[in-house]
Amino acid sequence: MTQHTDVAIVGAGPVGTLLAILLGKRGVKVTLIERWPTLYDRPRAVTMDHEVARILATFGIDANDDPLIAYFDELYYWKNAERENLQIVDWKSVSPSGWRVTYWFNQPELETRLLGIAADIPEITLLRGWQAIDIEQDASGVTLALKETEEIRGPDGESDSVRAAYVVGCDGANSFVRERLEIPVVDKGYFFDWLILDMVPDSDYVCSPAQWQLCDPRRPTTIVPGGPGRRRWEFMVLPGESADEIATEDSAWRLLEPWGLTPHNARLERSAVYRFQARWADTWRRGRCLIAGDAAHLMPPFAGEGMCAGFRDAVNLAWRLAAVVQGTSKDALLDSYATERIPHARHYIDFSQELGNIICIADPDEAAERDRTMMAALAARNGEPLNPDHVSLGPGVLCADTPAAGELSVQGVVDYAGTRDRFDQAVGQGWFILGIEADPVSALSSRQRDCFARLGGRVITVGETGGPWDVIDTDGTYKRWRRDINRAFVILRPDFYVAATADSHTELAARLDEILTGLHLTQEHEAVHNTQ
Repeated sequence: MTQHTDVAIVGAGPVGTLLAILLGKRGVKVTLIERWPTLYDRPRAVTMDHEVARILATFGIDANDDPLIAYFDELYYWKNAERENLQIVDWKSVSPSGWRVTYWFNQPELETRLLGIAADIPEITLLRGWQAIDIEQDASGVTLALKETEEIRGPDGESDSVRAAYVVGCDGANSFVRERLEIPVVDKGYFFDWLILDMVPDSDYVCSPAQWQLCDPRRPTTIVPGGPGRRRWEFMVLPGESADEIATEDSAWRLLEPWGLTPHNARLERSAVYRFQARWADTWRRGRCLIAGDAAHLMPPFAGEGMCAGFRDAVNLAWRLAAVVQGTSKDALLDSYATERIPHARHYIDFSQELGNIICIADPDEAAERDRTMMAALAARNGEPLNPDHVSLGPGVLCADTPAAGELSVQGVVDYAGTRDRFDQAVGQGWFILGIEADPVSALSSRQRDCFARLGGRVITVGETGGPWDVIDTDGTYKRWRRDINRAFVILRPDFYVAATADSHTELAARLDEILTGLHLTQEHEAVHNTQ
């Protein structure tokens, strides 16, 4: 019998499960479909950035104090064959969004945690051991044909179907959903094979630096943590080498020998050759079907942003789908998901490829020229580490001509209603109008206030101790932010991004109207928006 749901998600990896959680917590009924009968227990992604830490914190996962997540008070180094510094990146500081720049984890453990959270949300149904085999759309929904995988009952497995308002393909690089929708992929023609070795060394093993790149043309190598108690080595497969031969266990131990690892003091958890690629789908929506995560984009791992980009997809898409399914916004709101996310993801694809072009040099002369150029640039800035770059969303539900619009919002420690914590944990998450040492309420008409409230939006003031503010800015984060952007008013979205900023009551009212228009409100909400 056909099952009915609001949103069907194909793929219960980290991105699909996160999307299910975000929707389920908003009261959206979700069916999460995973073809594999059991969780894949081998490491894959190992690093996440401050934005992912911020997302996880909304479910109670504190990346600064969690046994499954590690961080290091160290910089990120790129070194040449002589171990001289070519580049230094700041991976030890706290980002403006309130979390450390970089964390390390073991993917199977993180997936287990996310699936556990999903299991406690009544709105989520997990179908494990089922695969999508067909998609049919019509004006009112999508029918997703399913079949039990051979791992469950062999070739004679049962068939079933799910009827959903929307389907999201989070089903990886070889996405069935993307292929079935005939979505073209833009491929940059970037291919490098690398051997990935995931290790569990003895507890007394120390690697210093903890996180770095060895740009040695004889064997470009990445040396990073793999989560608490784990380490990862990545070795470039050189021209003329066999991927099958280099992935053997004997080969793995030979490569690890210079690093002090042997079968007597470490366990080889995984040895696999992966092809690093740079590609993205040129559209992320076909009617009532959308794609996210690796189904939508692939990037080399040198910036550590692959899974992070997928998490951003999920957070960006979740509030849109919830608004459409629950009748707040029209279907057209989903169009800006891709216009915002594709340029953002492409930035990291390009950036990751640029980093790969630096490290994946096997020619000694070319490597020597690279070393001279990079060492000169590092010396010119007196060895100061680079700060990770800040990326803006593409056009969408934001006023791009206002300062900070499309950027991730800052986050400080605040006092609110007797609680001192980061803003997200103390005050909450959703639509906000912030007045930074200024009162935005009088700027809004009654229709704007009512319409914003129907979105679940809140209008609050933030300022230092002693003022008549709703939220106390204990560490001066918001005061500094007001000075940096030269704006007193900020409209924040549920995904932590800035929708618009304003420096006067008149501008705030006008910018809010722009955002409300961009949300494609349904007739009920338009009636509120256009009257009173």
